[in-house]
Amino acid sequence: MNAQVRRVFVVVLVLFLTLGAAITLIQFFQAPGLYADPRNSRQILQALEKDRGPIIVDDSAIVFSERAGGHQYRRDYAEGPLYSAVTGYFSSVNMSATGMEAAADTILQGDTSELFLQRMRNLIAGRPRQGGGIKLTLKSAMQQVAAENLDGRSGAVVALDVKTGAVLSLYSAPSFDPNLLATLDSQDAQSAYEQLVDDPARPLNNRAIASDRYAPGSVFKILTAVTMLENGVTPQTKLPSPVSITLPGTDTQLSNIEQSECGDGNVTLEEAFARSCNTTFALASEHFTDKQLRDVTARFGFGAPLAIPLTVTPSYFPSDLTAAQLATSAIGQFDVAVTPMEMALITASIANGGVAMQPYLVSDILDADNEVVSTTKPGQLATPVSPEVADQVRQMMVGVVQQPYGTGGTMAIPGTTVGGKTGTAEVGAGDRTNAWAVAFAPAEDPQIAVAVLVEGDDNDPLPHGGPVAGPIARQLLEVGLNG
Repeated sequence: MNAQVRRVFVVVLVLFLTLGAAITLIQFFQAPGLYADPRNSRQILQALEKDRGPIIVDDSAIVFSERAGGHQYRRDYAEGPLYSAVTGYFSSVNMSATGMEAAADTILQGDTSELFLQRMRNLIAGRPRQGGGIKLTLKSAMQQVAAENLDGRSGAVVALDVKTGAVLSLYSAPSFDPNLLATLDSQDAQSAYEQLVDDPARPLNNRAIASDRYAPGSVFKILTAVTMLENGVTPQTKLPSPVSITLPGTDTQLSNIEQSECGDGNVTLEEAFARSCNTTFALASEHFTDKQLRDVTARFGFGAPLAIPLTVTPSYFPSDLTAAQLATSAIGQFDVAVTPMEMALITASIANGGVAMQPYLVSDILDADNEVVSTTKPGQLATPVSPEVADQVRQMMVGVVQQPYGTGGTMAIPGTTVGGKTGTAEVGAGDRTNAWAVAFAPAEDPQIAVAVLVEGDDNDPLPHGGPVAGPIARQLLEVGLNG
């Protein structure tokens, strides 16, 4: 081979090697990024042509794909605002998804391993890929109660099956209509999204599980009571309960709500719990450390990741507290911050004898023929407290509803024993409050646990847990138990 031929051979070899490297780079390393690029029109066309599977509640499809002409499909959200906190939305034109549309995407597109046989049957028959369906654990009647009671207010509702962890209701108010974002007109979809983002009421925020965390106020006394019971106090222990106290190391006064008296000023723990006496629990904090209370919150899931499969924002308990900060944290104020899901999980754990079940939203995965291919098996999440302490707290929560001086009388159901706790949490500069109520029933064999949050607003800046959130909790339990 002469020198000139050798040079041509080397140049051609380098070109082939360069071409091979480029193909490898594009096909294997850059392919995922190129496919996900919003400018990739092929991705949009593929999404438009996919018959995504349904999302089902009570045997009815609340989300399904509808042929919009030719080979294109559009997602249709029946009663969209009622379920948007769970379903989220899927926009094929803007290539975005939230809620279960994102969390269950591989199922709805038909890509999950559970649908392998379905894919093989379609391949052999020459049919296009079909999406699978998911059946949710939600109960439509409970969801409707949540929506009706929070109409015009900001807040959230979470209801759990105590025995299994199944999510029976998950609602965030104000809600939004996913159909506005699922339109095949990209300009209309973008305009609707921008309006929702700019809305001061923040309808895209899922107040039940994410984005917002709230001061729990007196519903947090459930965990303070657990800490006290684990450190030598009994439900019958007499505790000092004045109308007001001076926080340790400060000149700041802390009082019971509306300067109310707490019995004779020296009441048992169970009476202080039923009356929701702030001073009792603030003074009790002098007998345990912030680490002890923080350890209790950690056992109940504060700071830990949780997916249902929607991602739940971890609740928060501060560290390195002064005595005054610990006293206010013990009544659910200072920097303590929770989600309604966390409070529902705490309530369910107490009702279930100290066993926290893993919350879950998907009961079944279905194939394209609506045949069940997989069913969720309930599982334990944790055992945050002993059965003995859980039973003591459970009985005190019954007193909140049944005792004539209890703050939770609005949650009482004739013929059914209810346990609960109310809370009125100060926010901002104290010129606003949020109303809380948590409850379970029937107390002898708890089946359902609920958490209700109602935010203060211009029309009702200072809502209280008993009169505002309590009736919603009662209606949720009534509908759930009768369903």
